[in-house]
Amino acid sequence: LEKNYSPNWYQVYRAAGLPRRRWKDADRAWRRHYAKHRPKLIAGARRVLARLGDAHNLGLVTSGDRDRVTRQLREFRLTKLFAVRVYSGDTMRKKPHPDPLRLALRQMELHPSACVYVGDAPQDVEMAKRAGVCAIGVLGPFPTEKRLRAAHPEFLIGSIEELPDVLKRLLR
Repeated sequence: LEKNYSPNWYQVYRAAGLPRRRWKDADRAWRRHYAKHRPKLIAGARRVLARLGDAHNLGLVTSGDRDRVTRQLREFRLTKLFAVRVYSGDTMRKKPHPDPLRLALRQMELHPSACVYVGDAPQDVEMAKRAGVCAIGVLGPFPTEKRLRAAHPEFLIGSIEELPDVLKRLLR
């Protein structure tokens, strides 16, 4: 999984050699897994997002399923922080195509040069660059630092806690 990780599970299925006819079964298995295993919020994330939300409009562009991500946002008490939310099914083309991010920009009425996109996968960085948005990569368990660094984000940070300082530097 580490070698072929992608927020787009269909890319993972393809890399694993799973026949297309089995993808719906794999989707159901993932949904059952996520229903049983509650993810944990990254340390400091709520505090950082709340702080940033006080000064900036925040949007969410995710490869995640609308129902699952909506439930997680509600459980983590993050829903109100995001003015706009774009989920995997909201555009025909998925990350790393820029369409999901472009949709969020249109909904927020923002020009790409006025935004940054923060993500933890090479596909996030590629999507941001293709949309003309500054990309900030945040290291996490997947993908490896090597893969995220190879995507060439404008900034690469080790933790979301570093994000406010990076944004201050960008706004100077």
